[in-house]
Parts: sequence; structure tokens; C-alpha cells
Amino acid sequence: MAKKINLTKYLAIAVTLAVGILFVIKFAGPQLLKLYITAGYGTCKENPVLCMAPSMEIIKTRIDRGYIAKLVPFKFPEPKTEVYMPLNFTVYKGEVKEAYFKKLKRTQIKQVAYLLYRKPNFFVNLFPQITKGKIQNDYDFLKKVMNANINSIKDITDAFFVIMKCIFIPDMGDQKNLIMAEFTLGEKRGFINYNLTPTVNYYDCNLINNQCEFFKLYIKDTGATLDLDKVFAIISTIESDTIGCPREIDGKNFY
Repeated sequence: MAKKINLTKYLAIAVTLAVGILFVIKFAGPQLLKLYITAGYGTCKENPVLCMAPSMEIIKTRIDRGYIAKLVPFKFPEPKTEVYMPLNFTVYKGEVKEAYFKKLKRTQIKQVAYLLYRKPNFFVNLFPQITKGKIQNDYDFLKKVMNANINSIKDITDAFFVIMKCIFIPDMGDQKNLIMAEFTLGEKRGFINYNLTPTVNYYDCNLINNQCEFFKLYIKDTGATLDLDKVFAIISTIESDTIGCPREIDGKNFY
């Protein structure tokens, strides 16, 4: 039986190691912290997202219901989550097998989507030493990550969020046309990063719903069959078993 890989587990391990190294040099100046990050993740020239932030806000009030009717549901258990996608996409979530990646390379699947789900306050609880007193909920955490800039590093916390940004944003191609935007979609809000090219479109969708649940939907669309309106229609279909968000975090109401 192929060994399973828990992607979230390895994300947490990678970040923990990074944080540990950063704390070792926590008394170093901003330039040394920046040098440490560029050594591991590259410069803004090599990895433009390091110097980018959301440049616009998108508010979607209308969704193409006719397009949604053409989509098919992809459902996952434990916890139950689902997203509606075009039938020709391969959609996976959470834990995958090593054999899957080998098969993916052999068959060169062209259109892939990856759905990640986490319970309310997952990131706030995962990094309490960083977020305590500064970040009240996962949306605040997400916003801090998306606005992180390697050229604005002043202390260990700034460096942490730049590293999180490097880890958090997946492959977006050459990033030449990369756009980062904040969005509101009904009761969902979040950040979408996308890179549209003549042959492949990349979408990295990060959202929090009104139950404080976090979802990441990453789409690699070889053939460039999806536009931004279609992706927002897809995002609108993301659902899970409602857990309900804490009404208070450190004594403050989230909603």
C-alpha cells in the first residue's frame, strides 16, 4: 500500500522549522532576515509575488447559474466538502498517495483542481506565538499573508509572514501576468491570485465563509478554458458540513 502524505502536516512542519530558524536569528537586523529568505525562496525578480500585494477589490453580486448547471459535484468525506467543477477536471483534496503523483506525471493530466479545507481558527491556533494579540481570526491571518512584502521586513514577525506567503501560494507559472485581488462573494470573502496566459491559467483562491471555515481552491487550467467569471461561479459552489464559527475570539466578536 502506498504511503499517504498529509499535505497539511508537512506544511506545518516546514513552517515550524522556518520559524525555529528565524527565532535563532531573531536579534538580526532586517537585511539579514531578508538575505535568509532570498537564499531559500529567491528575489522579487525570480519570485515576483514576494513584492506583490492585492491591487484591487472584486465584489461579485451576480453568478452565472446557467454555467453552474453544467458543472458536476466533486464530494469528499471527513469532513464532507464539495465543489462543482467541469467534468474534464481532476479534483483532489487533503491526503493523497505518492502513487498519485507518479501517475500524474505519466499521464500528464492537464486540468487539475485541489481543494483544501480547514476548521475555524486553524491558522490562529496553529501559530499562537505569532498571532496572539495581533491577529484575531483566520481572515486577518490570511490578509497579513497576502500583504507580506520582502522589502518591508522590519522584524521577525514580518519575516514569518513573508515565508508563509512563499509556502502558502502554490505554483502560479511565470507570474508575468500575476494579479492579486481581495474579493467578496455573497457570504464568502477572501483573496484570489491568478495568472492568465495564452495556454495555461492559474487560480489560487483562498476564502473564509460566514462560518469562519477556510477553503483553498487551486486550479491549473491547461488550455485556458476558464475565465475569472467561471472561477467565481465555481467558488460559489464550495460547501462543507457547517461547524459554526466561534462568536468571540479573545473577547472580540468576529461577525
